[in-house]
Amino acid sequence: QVRLVESGGGSVQAGGSLRLSCATSGFAVSSVCMGWFRQAPGREREWVARMTASGGVTYYVDSVNGRFSISRDNAKNTLYLQVNNLKSEDTAMYYCAADLPPCHSVIADKSLYKYQGQGTQVTVSS
Repeated sequence: QVRLVESGGGSVQAGGSLRLSCATSGFAVSSVCMGWFRQAPGREREWVARMTASGGVTYYVDSVNGRFSISRDNAKNTLYLQVNNLKSEDTAMYYCAADLPPCHSVIADKSLYKYQGQGTQVTVSS
């Protein structure tokens, strides 16, 4: 059974950092293209970051490039999102998602990720 469980969210001041975790089961995180999405109140869910299966190539939406970092621990079957220099506009529910093989070439379409977690809330105060 596939499960994705996010954790690590919280309330921080602008400029602060958090490390979000996504514990997975039912598949090997190293063999799957994984992504992070976020959804702020009243807004559409938007793609934030992606890591490919082979090679671990990473991609980021422009608004977080240089501040966020996606990584994984294959032994723990866990995906991470390190979020640094947080801004008020980063406030959202953050979700991890799995794009099962063969990975789609379109990386920002949430409908192409077959599995998503329940999310972890990040709130940034200025």
